[in-house]
Amino acid sequence: MAHYLVIAGMSGAGRSTAGAVLEDIGWFVIDNLPPSLIGKVAELVAGPHSAKERIAFVVGRGGGEYVEEIGPALDALRRGGDRAQVLFLDATDDVLVRRFEGTRRRHPLPVGGVVPAISAERLLLQPLKDAADVAVDTSEMNIHDLRSRLVTLFGQATPTGPLQTTVLSFGFKHGIPLDVDLVLDCRFLPNPHWVEDLRPYSGLDEPVRDYVLSSDDTRPFLQKVDDLMGLVLPGYVREGKSYLAIAVGCTGGRHRSVVVAEELAAAMRRRGFSPNVVHRDVAR
Repeated sequence: MAHYLVIAGMSGAGRSTAGAVLEDIGWFVIDNLPPSLIGKVAELVAGPHSAKERIAFVVGRGGGEYVEEIGPALDALRRGGDRAQVLFLDATDDVLVRRFEGTRRRHPLPVGGVVPAISAERLLLQPLKDAADVAVDTSEMNIHDLRSRLVTLFGQATPTGPLQTTVLSFGFKHGIPLDVDLVLDCRFLPNPHWVEDLRPYSGLDEPVRDYVLSSDDTRPFLQKVDDLMGLVLPGYVREGKSYLAIAVGCTGGRHRSVVVAEELAAAMRRRGFSPNVVHRDVAR
């Protein structure tokens, strides 16, 4: 069984970079391939002399005119028993504008300026984003951040299970992550930031962890979250979802959310999952 990945998304959000990263980690990457030719590639991959098992297609360059062809092409691969998924890369409008201004590139949609072109492309690609298996917002990412995220998602030759999971801690004051499926707010828990001796530490340090877990509210909260995971994780597996990202937020992303994220990840491991844990704002 081959694993096919379509890399799509907004112009300027990092499709070319994503393709280069996947190539570096062992994927066979085809850039700017019309989706109508995906089936032809699959025929070659299925041939007796092919050694390719992970194939990625970078599509959409030129404004997304191939959107309507992607769904049928992937459905055909799935009917043949292959794994076929869509990675959608996105970024906020203001970030995309700055990237185009910084590179002085013209937007591929010729609709009279970068801003209207971005709006038109976003509308055009919305159905594809809605159907994507995983969406990554690159607004706050540099090349190294994007590489790290993609290696986490697609670096394994064989996924560890039917559902790849990520637990991310963050600070609300730095912005809610846009590419997650569930957001948990733990700002109601006592804040170690206001304890002078604890302020320099993070939720990865034992004094902060002990402080957060000693609250009368923390254990009941974690139990409720674990109960929720017991309901939703098997449900996502039954529905065929491939990737699940859960974000845990506190004010600054250094203390409470880090502790809760680590506890949540441990609870998910007890349920047979192997979450990747990311602490987005712990160093801020």
